[in-house]
Formats: sequence, C-alpha cells, structure tokens
Amino acid sequence: MDAKIRFEDRRFNPDLVEFHQHAKAMAGSVGYTAKLGIDGQLAQLLRLRVAQLNPCSYCLILHNQAAADQGITPERIANLPSWRESTLYSDAERAALAYCEALTIFEQASFAAAHDEVAKQFSEVETAEIAAVIINMNVWTRLKLAQGATPVKASDSA
Repeated sequence: MDAKIRFEDRRFNPDLVEFHQHAKAMAGSVGYTAKLGIDGQLAQLLRLRVAQLNPCSYCLILHNQAAADQGITPERIANLPSWRESTLYSDAERAALAYCEALTIFEQASFAAAHDEVAKQFSEVETAEIAAVIINMNVWTRLKLAQGATPVKASDSA
C-alpha cells in the first residue's frame, strides 16, 4: 500500500474477536495473494468491483493497486464501474461481473439468471472460485466498513 497513506480503525479493533482470524484464513485461500484456477486479472476485477459496490476506502485503495500490480490497464480499472457500457471486457468477464453484482447486491429475482450466465462461461470449479472470491470480498468490505478503517495521511498523528 502507498506509504503516504495509513489506516486507522475508528470504530473498533477487529482483533478483539476471533472472527478476524477466520477472515484472514479465508483471505489466504481466495484473497488477492491466493493462487487460484481462474485468471488472476478476472479475480482482481471481481475484488475491485465488490469494493466499489460496498464503498470501502481500505479495499478500494488496496484493490486498485492490486489490479495495477496484476497488469490490468488503468483504462480497465477506471472503466470498471461502467463495465456494461464498455467493450474493454470479454464476454466471460462480463458474465462474471454481472454475477459479482448479483451476489453482492442480492436480488432473488435476478440472481439465478446471473448464475446461469456465469455457468455458461466457466466450469463448475471456476464458478465456485468466482463465488468464493466475491463472498470473501464481501466479508472484507463489510468488516473494514464496520471497524471504520479510514485512510489518513501517514504524516498525520494517530
């Protein structure tokens, strides 16, 4: 992360409960440093999209940088909120992004169709990995939002 920014937990310390350790273990399995069968850039686009949908400052900063580190072009990163209006994403990526939004902003009426579309583009194992990446990011965005992980200038006092 940028050395000019640090994060303060303004609401509570997440290490006070065991859940934080469970979340860290899950991140080790499907988080941004995990080795997955699905394409790394796709996984990172999904993580970033969840961070955008749940507007988590910590996750947005972390996953914008992780996307760049993964080799995703600045244009694709910047265009992600309007992916439906773009030709910068493949059909498979578009199906996964629609599934990401359907799982994050769950609506019973539209979820099955989004799942069916992602299942046309990916194997069952890949679909399970995609779901796990999205679910993991939803856990982390909500945890960071709840704990109040707030970006501050590194030079500001705690």
